[in-house]
Amino acid sequence: MPWNDNANPGPWGSPPPDDDRREPARRGDQGGPRGPRRPEGPPEFEALLERLRRRLGGLFSGGPGQGVRPGAVAAIAAGVFALWALSGLYIVQPNEEAVVTTFGAYSRSTGPGLRYHLPAPIERAEKVPVTNLNRIDIGGGQNADTPEESLMLTADENIVNLTFSVTWRINDAARYIFQTRNPEEAVKAVAESAMREVIGATDLNQIMTTGRGQVETQTTELIQKTLDAWGAGVSVVGVQIRSAGPPPDVVAAFKDVTKAQQDADSAVNEANTYSNRVVNEARGDASRIVQAGQAYREQAVREAAGDAARFDSIETEYRRAPGVTRERLYLETMERVLDHSNKVVVSGKGTNAPIVLPPDVFKPRSAPAPAAPPQTDQQAPQAQAAPSSGGPSQ
Repeated sequence: MPWNDNANPGPWGSPPPDDDRREPARRGDQGGPRGPRRPEGPPEFEALLERLRRRLGGLFSGGPGQGVRPGAVAAIAAGVFALWALSGLYIVQPNEEAVVTTFGAYSRSTGPGLRYHLPAPIERAEKVPVTNLNRIDIGGGQNADTPEESLMLTADENIVNLTFSVTWRINDAARYIFQTRNPEEAVKAVAESAMREVIGATDLNQIMTTGRGQVETQTTELIQKTLDAWGAGVSVVGVQIRSAGPPPDVVAAFKDVTKAQQDADSAVNEANTYSNRVVNEARGDASRIVQAGQAYREQAVREAAGDAARFDSIETEYRRAPGVTRERLYLETMERVLDHSNKVVVSGKGTNAPIVLPPDVFKPRSAPAPAAPPQTDQQAPQAQAAPSSGGPSQ
């Protein structure tokens, strides 16, 4: 059937009788019809809403004077209860841990996955990121909220402008939620207090040069100890000093002091170098003298021991042959005495043949003697032997 046939209303019923807002048929230039009449969208939508309202009214009302149907109320109540029960489903991400409370009191903690708790207001679940690393920066420039928090007093009564960062994470979600009212502010306050305590026991030069690692380690341990005593459920990963220097107002004076300290250290190092050189030389000379004295002592002791041993051996020989020993001792003594003399001592005891002496025997001993040619009996002078009764004569 045609769409504009109003005789048969179709499944949606007859159009409303007051629908006089339809667009009249368009006509051509000569007043004739140009085409079929088309309904507009809004009147049809209003009609649809009206029909829906009538049907819902028929569902909840059994008729005039009968009230709302019981089945409809039960269906609505069941739907509302199902939606309320399904509101307890929740998903915990891999980096989170959920803390479930029953009427505001801690009940349990749940790990990652699809979880369920009794719908509100009976139970509630609060998700906490337990694997994320959190960072708090303490100290800043002049534009910071509290620029004086970076000024700290050192052990040698100097002021250092120090900024640092604290990295931490949550290790106990329940304690993190219930033990402290504002955990981040608590971590910041504890970190600043711990850093001031460590800086107050450390010299400025150590903070600015080689002592940063020790300061960071001590501060981390002190922060963790304090937070554990509070039961904050926070684990401190580390403390990093970002900058450490003098306050901006005294930078020039601090540079002058640093330069003077460097000059003083240089002078002390030079003096220590000279002292070490002189002391080492003196120790070397002393060691050489001591070693020379020890060597002389050893030599004297050994010579004395040798002389004593030789005397003992001579005494033994003297007891065996006194005359021969006396003669040998006499000759050895005269040999040592007349070793550098130009005299010649000849013993004529028991001598009959002439004694031939070399021609250079009377030359000075200081000058080297030339090689002597072979001598004969005619050229060699003869020494006259003096008669002697028993001992040698000169």
